[in-house]
Amino acid sequence: MAAVPAPGGFQFAIDRGGTFTDVFARCPGGRVRVLKLLSEDPGYGDAPTEGIRRVLQEETGVAVPRDQPLDASSIEWIRMGTTVATNALLERRGERLALLVTRGFRDLLHIGNQARPRIFDLEVAVPEVLYEEVIEVDERLIPHQPGCRLPGTESLPLLEGSTGASLLVQRPLELSALRRELEGVLARGIRSLAVLLLHSYAWPGHEEQVGALARELGFQHVSLSSAVAGMVRAVPRGYTACADAYLTPCIHRYLESFRAGFTHQLREVPVLFMRSDGGLTPMQHFSGARAILSGPAGGVVGYAVTTYRREDRQPVIGFDMGGTSTDVSRYAGEYEHVFEASTAGVSIQAPQLDINTVAAGGGSRLFFRSGLFVVGPESAGAHPGPACYRKGGPLTVTDANLCLGRLLPEYFPRIFGPGEDQPLCREAAARAFRELAARIDAFRAGAGARRPLSVEEVAMGFVRVANEAMCRPIRALTQARGHDTARHVLACFGGAGGQHACAIARALGMSRVFIHKYSGVLSAYGLALADVVHEAGSPCALRYEPAAFPRLDGRIAALERECREALRAQGFAGEQIRTEAFLHLRYEGTDCALMCSAKGHPPTPRSCRAGDFHAAFTSRYLVEFGFTIPDRAVVVDDVRVRGTGSSGVSCETPLPPSGKPARVETVTRCYFEEGYLETPVFLLEELACDHAVPGPAIIIDKNSTIVVEPGCTASLTRFGDVCIAVGSGPPRPLGPQLDAVQLSIFSHRFMSIAEQMGRILQRTAISTNIKERLDFSCALFGPDGGLVSNAPHIPVHLGAMQETVQFQIRNLGEDLREGDVILSNHPCAGGSHLPDLTVITPVFWPGVARPVFFVASRGHHADIGGVTPGSMPPHSKALREEGAVFVSFKLVKDGVFQEEAVTEALMAPGRIPGCSGTRNLRDNLSDLRAQVAANQKGIQLVTELIRLHGLPVVQAYMGHIQANAEVAVREMLKGFAARWGTAVEAEDRMDDGSPIRLRVQVDPQEGSAVFDFSGSGPEVYGNCNAPRAITLSALIYCLRCMVGQDIPLNQGCLAPVRVIIPKGSILDPSPEAAVVGGNVLTSQRVVDVIFRAFGVCAASQGCMNNVTFGNERVGYYETVAGGAGAGPRWHGRSGVHTHMTNTRITDPEILEQRYPVVLQRFELRRGSGGAGRCRGGDGVIRELLFRDDMVLSVLSERRAVRPYGLQGGSPGAPGLNLLLRRDGRTINLGAKTSVPVEPGDVFRLQTPGGGGFGSPGDGGDPEEAAEPPASRSFAERGSVFEYRRAQEAV
Repeated sequence: MAAVPAPGGFQFAIDRGGTFTDVFARCPGGRVRVLKLLSEDPGYGDAPTEGIRRVLQEETGVAVPRDQPLDASSIEWIRMGTTVATNALLERRGERLALLVTRGFRDLLHIGNQARPRIFDLEVAVPEVLYEEVIEVDERLIPHQPGCRLPGTESLPLLEGSTGASLLVQRPLELSALRRELEGVLARGIRSLAVLLLHSYAWPGHEEQVGALARELGFQHVSLSSAVAGMVRAVPRGYTACADAYLTPCIHRYLESFRAGFTHQLREVPVLFMRSDGGLTPMQHFSGARAILSGPAGGVVGYAVTTYRREDRQPVIGFDMGGTSTDVSRYAGEYEHVFEASTAGVSIQAPQLDINTVAAGGGSRLFFRSGLFVVGPESAGAHPGPACYRKGGPLTVTDANLCLGRLLPEYFPRIFGPGEDQPLCREAAARAFRELAARIDAFRAGAGARRPLSVEEVAMGFVRVANEAMCRPIRALTQARGHDTARHVLACFGGAGGQHACAIARALGMSRVFIHKYSGVLSAYGLALADVVHEAGSPCALRYEPAAFPRLDGRIAALERECREALRAQGFAGEQIRTEAFLHLRYEGTDCALMCSAKGHPPTPRSCRAGDFHAAFTSRYLVEFGFTIPDRAVVVDDVRVRGTGSSGVSCETPLPPSGKPARVETVTRCYFEEGYLETPVFLLEELACDHAVPGPAIIIDKNSTIVVEPGCTASLTRFGDVCIAVGSGPPRPLGPQLDAVQLSIFSHRFMSIAEQMGRILQRTAISTNIKERLDFSCALFGPDGGLVSNAPHIPVHLGAMQETVQFQIRNLGEDLREGDVILSNHPCAGGSHLPDLTVITPVFWPGVARPVFFVASRGHHADIGGVTPGSMPPHSKALREEGAVFVSFKLVKDGVFQEEAVTEALMAPGRIPGCSGTRNLRDNLSDLRAQVAANQKGIQLVTELIRLHGLPVVQAYMGHIQANAEVAVREMLKGFAARWGTAVEAEDRMDDGSPIRLRVQVDPQEGSAVFDFSGSGPEVYGNCNAPRAITLSALIYCLRCMVGQDIPLNQGCLAPVRVIIPKGSILDPSPEAAVVGGNVLTSQRVVDVIFRAFGVCAASQGCMNNVTFGNERVGYYETVAGGAGAGPRWHGRSGVHTHMTNTRITDPEILEQRYPVVLQRFELRRGSGGAGRCRGGDGVIRELLFRDDMVLSVLSERRAVRPYGLQGGSPGAPGLNLLLRRDGRTINLGAKTSVPVEPGDVFRLQTPGGGGFGSPGDGGDPEEAAEPPASRSFAERGSVFEYRRAQEAV
C-alpha cells in the first residue's frame, strides 16, 4: 500500500472491548499513535473519550482537564466499534420492553425452535426472553393458496404482498382494545416495544398501524419486525425485533453520553460506528440489531485489507485469540456473511460477518478429568483472572505459556495483584502446576506409569491440547465448504494469538503466518481501513425465471437508488460509491438458501440485467455441496443491495533496511517439544525489513508476544509486519504406551474424523432430512466393532451403530473384503427403525488380513416404502409394513455400486398387499452414494493418521480413549454408590400398560453396575417394540448426562455396565416385530425409568408427539415439544424437546406458506407441569386448521400414564389429542391413530408437562442445592457453532 497524504486534523479509530479499549490515531502531519487502556476504570468515565483526551493533550502539549468537554475543533473524524450491545445482551442489561404478537402466539419466542442448546444438560438452561410482558394483537394474515377449500376464504379481503405473493385477511386489525393494553404497559414504566405480526414481512400494514398507535401514545422506541428484519420466518424475525427494542435505547444512551464529552456534542465531526456486517454507518443510524459484532468486525476488516493479496489470491484465516475465547473467520477476496446467527441465545436475522467464537482463549481454564487433559470452555475472566494475576485465580492457558517461558513478566505492565501494581507472578502459576502435576502423576501411577511428569511437560501438554481444540473449528470452517485448510495464510492478531500461531499453522499444514505490526490493536486499525456501508433489501417469493426478471430488475434498481442517495447524503461523491446486488436463492422445496452476488457472472439473454445470478448460485452450490439439481426451479427469498462509500485510509510507511544484524534484547530459556532451548528475544520496533529471525525466538511488541518456534523463520515486510515461514518441525516419535497429553489430542483427532465425515455427507446428500435437518451420524469403530468416536451426538444413535458393526463382523466374517460396503437397517442387526439406513465400510491396511478399523454413517431416509408415506405408520403390526429391510446387503461390491440390486430391494415392499416400494428412489440412491463418500473420507483420514503414527500406536490410542470413557463412568458409579447405595430399581408403564422394569446393582469397589430389565413387558402387537440397540443408546445417553462433563462417547461407556434384556420382551422383540414407535416413544420411557432409578430428575414429557399429515400432493412430519422434568435444583423448562430427541420445528410462516394448513395457536399449556419445590415444565398447545382433504396420523405416548414427579413432586399432566370437526364435534383421537380430515377441521395437540421435584415448601437437600452448573464465560457463535447446534437438533 502506498503512503497517503497526512490528515489535516486528528483521525481516531477506537475499538471499545469488554476488557480493553484500543485507540489508533493519525495525527496532523501523519504521525501514528497507538494506545491501549482499560474499558472500565474509576479514574475516568468513558474509555474512548479518555483515549482521545490523552492523544490530544500529548500531541498538542495543551493540558486537557478530564472534567471539561473536549474541544473537537481539531478532530477530522472518529470511528468506533463497541461491545456495548453484546455486553447488554450477554448480561441482560437492556431496556425494559413489551412484545406485541399475533393472538395465539404469546409464547412463540419462548418456545423458539423447541430444541435445547446442550443435549446432555438435564437442566435445560435457555437464556430468558428479552421482553417483560406480552400483548396479543387481534389480527391475522394467511397466505393465499389457489385451490384452498377452507370454507369462507373466498370472501376474505385479498392483499398483494411485497414479495409478489398474495395474502388473505383472516382477521382484521382491532386497535381499540390494543390501545387500552398499551396504556397499561406505559403506566407500568415500559417505554420500548417490539412488534411481531405473522406474515408482516410480506405485508407490513398491520405492524405499521400498531407502530403509529404506540408512538402516538408516547412509546420512545418501537421496533417493527417488518422494518428491522423484513425476511420470512417469524421466530428469528421476532428475536431480531426484540433485540433491537432491547438494545437500541442502550446504544442511544451510550452515544448521548459519549457526545456529551465534547464541545458542541460533536455536531461538526463525522462519527461512524462499525456494524456487524463489516461496514461503517453514521452514529445516528447505529441500532441494536446491527451492533452485535461491532467490536470483532473491525478485526476482520483489518486482516482482510492487510493480509489478503489480490495478486496470488491466497485465502486467509483470521485468528483472533483473546482472554476468554478465540475468534476464527475466513477471507478470500470477499467478506463471508451469515444472515442469521445466534448470540447469547438470541437469533439475529441481519447480515453479520461469519465470525466463529470458540472456547479456547488465554483465560481458558485447565482441568485433568479421568485421565484426560481438558482446556475450557470455562474461563477465569478478568477477575480473578489466571493464577499468575495474583488474585487467587485458577490455572489457565496464560499460566501454561508463562511457565514455559513464552511470556516474559518484565515486558508486561505492573497492573496485577490486589493493588494492581505488581508484575505477573510466575511462581503462582508454577505452584498451581505443581499441585496439578501431583494429581496427574497419582492418577498415572494407578494406571501403571513409572516416570512422573515435570511441571513443564504438564504445561506443554495443555498448550498442545488447546491448540488442537482451536484447530477443529478452523478445519470445519474450511473443509466444510470444500476448501483446503493448508492453502490458507494464518492471520494472527489479538493479545494471545502470537504465542500459538506457529503451532496451529503447523498442525493445519499451513506454510505462512502473518502478524500485522498493529496486531495488538487490529480491530481499531481495521476501523480506520473500513468503508461506509448502506444496505437495503426487500423480501421476495418469485421464481428466478424470465417472467420474473423485469420485477427483479426493477427492485434491484430501486434499492440501488436508495443506497446511492443515502451515501451521497453522507458526503460521498458518485465515483466513491459502489453498489452490489445480491439475491437470496434456494432450490424450490429446500431450505438451504445462499446469498449470491453476480460478480464474475455477467448478464446473458436469459438472466437479470444485474448479472447471471443462476450461474452464480449453481457454481457456489457445486463448491459447497458437490452437486446441483438441474431440473429443480430456483426461488428468490430476498433481494439485497449493498452500497459502499470508499473512505478507508492507508497509513503504511515503508521501513528502511538497517544494513546490520538484528539486535538481541536478551536471551531466555523457553520450553518447546525438544525441551528447554536458549531463545533470543527481539523487540519488534528495532527490527527492519532486511532482518530474518530463525526460531526459536521471541518477538515482543508493546501489546503482544510472538513465539517463533524451532523450524520456523520470521521476517519483516517492508511495512514492518511479521511474516513467519512455518517449517514442518522435528518428528515426534510416539509409542503405544499411554501418554495423557496424546490421549487428549487423539480424542480430538478421532472426533475430527467423525465430524469431517459428517461434513462430506451433508455436502453431498440431496434429501432435506440429511442436508438440512442433519438427521445423520458418522462414526469410527475399532477392529472389534467397538465405537471410538461418534458425531454428531444424536441421542438415539449413540452406541447403536456399534451393535450394527459388530453384527456384520459376526455375520459376514471372512466375506468382508476390501472394496465392500455394507448396508443394514434391520433391528436384529443393530438397527433402530427402518428409515435409519447404516452404511459400513471396513478399513484395511497393507499386510493385515482383517479390517483394522471400520467407518460407518447412519442417515434418516424420508421414505423407504411401507404402508404410509414417510415410513412412520402409527398402526403397523409387523416390520414388513414399515419399509425395505436390509440385514447384510453389499451396497458396494469389489468397488462397484450395486444400483440395480439396491433399487430392487428398495422397491420390494410394493409386493406386500397394502404397501408401496420407496416413494423417493432418486433421493435414496443419492443419499446412499453420499454415505459411501462420507465413509471414504473417514478411510482417508484414518489412513493418514496411521501413516503418521503407525498402526500399533493408533490402535493403542483407540483403546486408551475407550478406557478413558470407562474410567469416567466408573467414577460416576462409585460416587453414586457412596451417596445413594448399591441397589436401586424403578418401573414405569407405557400407555397400554406394558411395564418397563429396571433393577440396578452397583459394585462400589469396581465402579461397575448391572442394569437388569427383566420383568419388562412382552413384545406388543403394535409398533412400540424397541430394538436392543435403542435401549443401549438410551443407557449411554443417561450415563453421559449423569457423568456431567464432556467425555468421549464410545464403547468404553458401557464397559463397566452389564445389560440384561429379556429376549422376546418389548425391549428386545422378535425379528419380525414392528418397531417404529419403539424408536421415537419407548426410547423416551427407557430414559425415564433409568433416571427414576437413580433419582436424578422427574420425568420429562416422555414423548416425541409425532404428527404427520398429507395427501397425494403433499406430506409433512413434525415432532412437538413438551415439558422437561424438574431436578433437585432446577425447574423444568417449558415447551422444549427432551432426552432422545431434539428436533427443530418448522417456522409458522414457512409451514403456512408451503402446506395447506393454518397454525391457529402455538403456546404453552399453562399449569401442565407438575407442582413441587422445583416445578415441572409446561407442555404446549398446538392447533392446526386444515385447508384441504388430508390424512392426519398421530403417534404419541403419555396420554394415559402421567410423567412422574420425584421426592414428593407432582406428576405432569398427560397429553391429549383432539380433533375439532367443522360441524362442532370434538373427538378424542387417542394416542395413536390415522384419520381423514376435511377443510375446516382443527387438530389440537396438548403435549404432556414434566414432573415436579420435591414437596412444595420443602427446603431441599443443601448438598444438592450447592452444586452449581458449570459456568461459561464466553458466547459461542458463528457458522460452525450453528452447524453443531443444528446437528444436535435432530
